[in-house]
Amino acid sequence: MPGEGGPDPLLIVCALGIEHLALRSAVRDARGTRPGPAGPVALLRTGMGPRAARRAVDRMLGDQLRTGFAGVIATGFCAGLAPGMRPGDLVVAEEVRDAEGRMRCTGSDRLASALARLGTVHTGPLVSSDHVVRGAERTRLRATGALAVDMESAVTLRTATRSVAGTARGTCPIAAVRVVVDAPEHELVRLATVSGGISAFRVLRSVLPAFYEWHRSLLLPWR
Repeated sequence: MPGEGGPDPLLIVCALGIEHLALRSAVRDARGTRPGPAGPVALLRTGMGPRAARRAVDRMLGDQLRTGFAGVIATGFCAGLAPGMRPGDLVVAEEVRDAEGRMRCTGSDRLASALARLGTVHTGPLVSSDHVVRGAERTRLRATGALAVDMESAVTLRTATRSVAGTARGTCPIAAVRVVVDAPEHELVRLATVSGGISAFRVLRSVLPAFYEWHRSLLLPWR
């Protein structure tokens, strides 16, 4: 069990089956080819949308609060909002936003630095919507300063923060890292059948070393 003789685990949360497939295979490969990461990793697939994310994270954290998590990362694919973004680019959130407000993320600079070897990394605000965003709505969100949009990051991290707030731990480091799967000049039609979707999948499958580094950075300060 987490917390029994070892470091608390890192909780990595995604929504879609294809995202979970990329992350699960990467965890399996990492465990098979090198010593274990800084601490155990738990993967959670929530299902699509903020309601599903809230329910799944509530359930997961309710089961684990006695031992807790070292930190929570919301990850998966996103839609890029900024001109010039391409599929496979990474977005590291400095803050996440939705209709309920905004939350600052932990260690964004460290994550961005660790991910830079994979390609282009954008840092800034990530906004979450309760529906798929298209066309003019993307333009309006970009005007607010947001770099990318998804559906689950904000509610995932808010649910984690609220769940931990009522415990002795009190706080939980949070982060959001998303891979651009479509962008203004590269709108996605079908995830599994276009080169942009394949590129995004490959990048998502490569992010775990950076997540492990972020995890290591949390162990001493937060234990």
